[in-house]
Amino acid sequence: MILVNFKNYKQSFGQGALNLAKICKRVSEKTKVEIVPVVSALDAVQIIKELSMKVYIQHVDDCTERTTTGFISPIQAQEAGVSGSLINHSEHQIKPGTVKSILKNSPKNFESIVCIKSFGQAEKWAKNIKPSMIAYEPSYLIGNKEKSVATEKPEVIEKIVKKYAPIPILVGAGIRSEEDVKVSLKLGAKGILISSAVMTSSDPEKELIKLATAFSV
Repeated sequence: MILVNFKNYKQSFGQGALNLAKICKRVSEKTKVEIVPVVSALDAVQIIKELSMKVYIQHVDDCTERTTTGFISPIQAQEAGVSGSLINHSEHQIKPGTVKSILKNSPKNFESIVCIKSFGQAEKWAKNIKPSMIAYEPSYLIGNKEKSVATEKPEVIEKIVKKYAPIPILVGAGIRSEEDVKVSLKLGAKGILISSAVMTSSDPEKELIKLATAFSV
């Protein structure tokens, strides 16, 4: 499984988001690897409507049906066709209690991908959570063009996989090569969470094919 975080790159706004989602769908169909675009809530509905594909958004709030102006409701997101969301990404961290409350109050079958940045977090506040998936991303490696979580923290990947089993583990931060993917999968990860390797590439489709192909090698 590959999650492609569109973040707020200019090339992922509006029509750009739709074009990139088309690439995700095309590469997924070609390689038979599940690829899910993780998009702004502003673009999610259009992508779902035009492409009929699985879409996650980048954040939801601890928000039930009440007076919560400006919050992103997981309930509303699901009703709009969104399949799930990242929670607690390193670029949008929230309090541990809020993470737990979101998980508790999210609707059934709304997929939650909780991001953690260290094994310390897994041992402390995140030790008993049960989201749909855990994404391990050391924040200092996010966007790194030379190092990745697979080269720098392989032992932590393995520890987190064992700790959370049977919850699927995704890994991210600096992932950009076939070897990064192979190492992560060998250590027990079920997929990767990527962004800059694809989003800043001059040929995002070629880059995504390269990473997806590594799943079958």
